[in-house]
Formats: sequence, structure tokens, C-alpha cells
Amino acid sequence: MEQKKPDLIVGIDFGMTATGVSYANLSIGSEYVRWIQKWPGRGQANENKVPTILVYPNHTQTPSSWGFLSETATEQNAGDKDYKDWFKTFLDPSRLGQKQAEDPAYSPRSMEEVERLYDDYHRLLYKHIEFKLSTELFRTPWHNAFIEFIFSVPTTWPPQVVERYRSIVERAGFAQCRNHTLSIGLTEAEAAAVHTSLEAAGIFRENDILLVCDAGGGTTDLSVLSVSDTRTDALSLQQLDVVFGATIGSAAIDYDFESYARSRLELAHLTSPLPMSPEEIAWEMMKSRDFQNTKCEHGGPDEAPIFSVPIPKLDPAYVNHTVGIEYGEMKFTREELQRLFDKQVQKLVGLINSQLQTMQKKHPGQQVNHLVLAGGLGHSPYVQDRLRAHFVDGGGNPNARNVQVRIAPDPQLAVCKGLVGDRLRRLKAGKPVLKWRCCRASYGTICKELYNKDNPQHIGRSMYKDPLNGKLYVTQSIAWFIKKGKPVTLDEPITHSFHRKMTPGDPRRAFPTSIVESSADEQFLPHHMDAGDAHILCEIESDLSTADESKFKEKNRHFWSLRTHYFQIDYEVKVLIGPADLSKDQPIKVDWQAPPVVELPASIQREDGILELQSSPASGGSKPVEINGSQP
Repeated sequence: MEQKKPDLIVGIDFGMTATGVSYANLSIGSEYVRWIQKWPGRGQANENKVPTILVYPNHTQTPSSWGFLSETATEQNAGDKDYKDWFKTFLDPSRLGQKQAEDPAYSPRSMEEVERLYDDYHRLLYKHIEFKLSTELFRTPWHNAFIEFIFSVPTTWPPQVVERYRSIVERAGFAQCRNHTLSIGLTEAEAAAVHTSLEAAGIFRENDILLVCDAGGGTTDLSVLSVSDTRTDALSLQQLDVVFGATIGSAAIDYDFESYARSRLELAHLTSPLPMSPEEIAWEMMKSRDFQNTKCEHGGPDEAPIFSVPIPKLDPAYVNHTVGIEYGEMKFTREELQRLFDKQVQKLVGLINSQLQTMQKKHPGQQVNHLVLAGGLGHSPYVQDRLRAHFVDGGGNPNARNVQVRIAPDPQLAVCKGLVGDRLRRLKAGKPVLKWRCCRASYGTICKELYNKDNPQHIGRSMYKDPLNGKLYVTQSIAWFIKKGKPVTLDEPITHSFHRKMTPGDPRRAFPTSIVESSADEQFLPHHMDAGDAHILCEIESDLSTADESKFKEKNRHFWSLRTHYFQIDYEVKVLIGPADLSKDQPIKVDWQAPPVVELPASIQREDGILELQSSPASGGSKPVEINGSQP
């Protein structure tokens, strides 16, 4: 049955420092991508994003404010409240563990605390989205409207973290109404690339290669893509390499400024006491609009050689020329701020160079034509100038000799607008902008292989004799049907054929199949489960309880056959790849029906294709692999 056209498409870019929300109101016949600019706490002012901030009164688990409401002096300076920000990256257990080791006093105590922050923020975000957009729907109440919520995710998040995030946003209310759906759409770099290709299609030529760098508050994502179909109204992108990502962003500049200001304040405090502790003052100075505005304008044509940041509650008569304090403010030079930027720029250059080197190995001879910058840090004039100086004027990369640095249209909104733009393209043209994606890992199934004494991989392996056909098999082998770094289409499923044996009248009609994951490069993929880094990702259950035995292939059915009569069941596994590759959240049930139907758990949606499987009579494709399960 054809899915109803949505009334509203909402794209959400949850960021380290701020969150953006774009939308297209199809209920009024408009395909124009807009974005929410009115937020609580900002009155009539327009703001493209809302701060990713929560404030909790001490000893409570209910926030007193969020977003701009948390930036008031009352909330920031209250001694009986806890200010929470920069918590995005902690949803990844490895990043949380690293932060707890480095800074235990200012780190979330557990993943449960991180999830609570996520829950509360997304719940408040959802309420505001409903408040702002419900009045724009045409003749349709919010709870009855067909609304699609599409979320981006960082490149650095592994599939397990993506699934945890999906569960969080669902709990927050984004899929609570019958006609509302949520999906993980694209990674942040992919969404920025899609937005750029839609809004600035004229700058690209057929087969151009662009390296998109989405440098935000906490993470930087890279994606290399090839441009095609430029002669049509439906320009397409193909991913050429696995997406890169690292914890590089403007939040690190804030953190370094806070540390630098605190060290100077501590010297001043030793000479003449300050009205608050140096730690509290440095934090408020970093959060101040004076510093944030100066940071955003660094490298611009009107930048002054010296800037000042007010010191809260300090008497204007307080003077300490040694640390640059006078008239209640601390002075900083442009060069001091530049050094803070340079730490992140150097990491950014190193990350881009690594991506270019990988591209050179995988696609020798091909040239990167465009370096597209998006995100808050990518919007910085200083960062743009430094990257131009290195990659354009420097000309040191053999596969980026004529690269041009481009700035994504609306760089701070490129991700959330790209999510909506990609969905609109799919509705209009029947295909997404990003047609091909490279997998970040390899995926396969546990199977048994027919023993071959000449195969070195079978030497010393455990074997068993199949009682149904009398043949020897090697067990716990792996059949890889998706290999790391290989491009796969997003429109056509990858098909792998399998077969099982079943005796007539056998009541067992539900068979599990294990999906295996490995992060090893193709040449190092293990052949067996006890080798390398292969591990079980999830289980597929093929339910044949409604299948007619006459559809199965009979073996040894003649009365003169001395071997056991059995059925051979041939079927296919079809996989669609999404932005986080495959997922291991829950077992997946595959029903055999007419026509074949897939039943997926609520946490694994069909639209975004994180994992979609179909069960049907095998019709060709890959050579069938026999699934484990027949052995004793």
C-alpha cells in the first residue's frame, strides 16, 4: 500500500552547542524549506538555532529552563542550580569514559544521567516544535497530521549509539501520535553535502568530487562524494569513501579560552581577591556574548587588535595590568585568540589530509575539486582563510591540486535543511540525492561450508557430517555480503541467497540467522567466528510457519532413495544500508507470506533503511550459503 504524502517534514540537527530545526509544510502545497527562528527567551528576535543547554535546581531531576531561557543571569549564576551543556558527545560510552577519566568532577556520573539530559532536552524541544508548527498546518490537527521527523547523527557515532539515540527521541514524543514517524536520515556531513548540492547546484560539473567538512561545536564530519546527473533537475551524489569523523569543534575553543582566562584570574586573585572564584568568573566570561561574538568574528575584516571581556561583579576600580585587567574587564589580543583557534585548525587540517590520503589510495588519479565547509566552526572567517592557505595556496596534496574552498549556503543550517531537502527530492523524483553510500563496516552471516580438503581455510577446522545428505561441513564460517568501504546503492537492496534443510512434519518453522559485523579492512576479514574482530550484531528470525510445504524443494523423495527425505528451503536476505549501517538493537523477525512481508521492531524503521530484510523464494543473485542450524 502506497504511503500517504506527509503534511509536514521536520529535520532536526541536535548539536553540541546549539540545535537547528527546519521544515517543509506540504499541507499548504509549499516545498520551500524553512526553519524555526522564534525560541523561548528571545522575544521577537530571530535566532537560527537554540542553545543545547539545560538548568536543574539542585537535588531535582526536572529542569527549570532550557535553551535561551537558561542563558539568563538568574539561571547561570544561581548557586542552587546545576547548569548542563556540552553533553552531546557523551552518548557514546567511549567518549563518556574518556571525559570521566580526564575531568571526573565535571563529567556525568553514568550513561543513565546522560540519557536523562537527552530525554529532557528533546522532550522540551518537541513541545516547542509542536507549539510553533501546529498552527501552520492546513485544516489538520497536529495529532492527526502525517508528520515525518528526520534526525541527523554524527559520523563518529557507532550503530549502537545511533539506536540509543533513536530510542531517546521516540521517548521524548517524536513518534507518539499515530501518523507521526521518526527516522535517522543522514550523517551530518552527508546532510550538509545534500544541502549544498541542492542550493548551489550550478557550481558543480559532472563527475566533480567534493569533500564536505561539517565542523560544528563538538564534532567534525567529513564525506567525499562524486557528482552526477548535473544535466538534469535531479543532481545526484555518490559516496566514494567511508565517512570520517573526529571530536574537533568550536566548543574546544571555548574550553581553552576558559582555561586561559582562569589562569590569569588566579594570578590576580592571589594579589587582590576577586568577588567570585576564578573558576566561576572564567566560566561566565567564556559564556558571555562579548567573547562569543568576538570568537565568531575572528578573522573578519573589521576585527580589532585587542578585545575585552567584562569580569562579572568586578568593581571597575579594580586594576591589575600584569594580567590585563582594568575598568572591570580583561583584555586579550587577537594573537591570543588566534592561538586557541590554531589548535583546532591544525587538527582539522590533519583530518582532511588523512581523508585525502585515503582517497589517493582508493581512487588514484582522481582529483578533489571542492572543499565544502559547513557548521559553526566552518563558518568562521579565520578557519576558512587558514584552510584556503593550506589546501589552495599551499597546493601540497597530489589529489587536490586545483581544489576550491566553498562555503555551504546557510552553513549553520546546512545539516537540518539538507535532511528536509533530501526527503523532498525523494518524494518529487522518486530517488534521494545521495544514491550510493560506503559502509563503515563489513556484514555477513554465520554459515556452514561444504568441506574442501584443498581449501587452506578448512584445515584444522571443526566439522560435522550432515545426517540428511551425508556430507562433511565446516561450521562457524562467515559469508560476507557487505564489505567495508564498498559503495552500495540506497535504492536497491543487497541480496544474498541461503538455504536450509527441514524434514517433513518438523514443527520447527522459525529459524534464527546471525548477522555478523567486522571493522577490519576487506583483505583482513576473518573467515571464521573465532578469528579477527568478528562479532554477532543481531539475529534474524525467518518464520516459515505459514509457508506451504509444496513450495519447498524436496530431496530424496523417491522410494528407492536410501537417504533421509527432507525439504530444502531456498530464501534470500535483502539488506538496505542507512547512515549508521546495520543495527543490533533487537532480533528481527522475517515472515514468509504471500507476498513477502517484513516485520521490524519499532526501533528499526523501514524508511531510513538501517536494516530492512525480506524473505522470499531465492531467485538468483549470490551463490546460496547454507545457514548453521542443522548440526546437533
